[in-house]
Amino acid sequence: MLVNMLVDRILPNTDLKGEINNIQIKNNLKAGFIVCAVGSLQKAVLRMSNANIKKINGPLEILCASGSVSADGIHIHLALADKNGNVVGGHLKTGCKVYTTVEIGILEYKGTFRRIFDPKTGYKELVILR
Repeated sequence: MLVNMLVDRILPNTDLKGEINNIQIKNNLKAGFIVCAVGSLQKAVLRMSNANIKKINGPLEILCASGSVSADGIHIHLALADKNGNVVGGHLKTGCKVYTTVEIGILEYKGTFRRIFDPKTGYKELVILR
């Protein structure tokens, strides 16, 4: 059951991942999903599906952001476009510096999400507690 929607603005020259973590802490968010994020980045750091890290210089427009938020961490994917409209996407890493703004909406879920290491995948994976 959805119980609340958090809306915030992330300011220029801040780290996108760090600020989303700060929103989680400030609101004591135990479980939520990113439903909207629009704005721009000066630069981006993304993990590709093969685990390689890609660094991209901007400016970049955020086309789409989706993922989950928990007290154990966040799991967010971004789609970004450069000034020529070329699109790249991947897993949000530290180092994505906000350019002008990021407006974000997070739907809070009534329950708790945990991120627990899964030896099958090698990553912390989502566990849903009701």
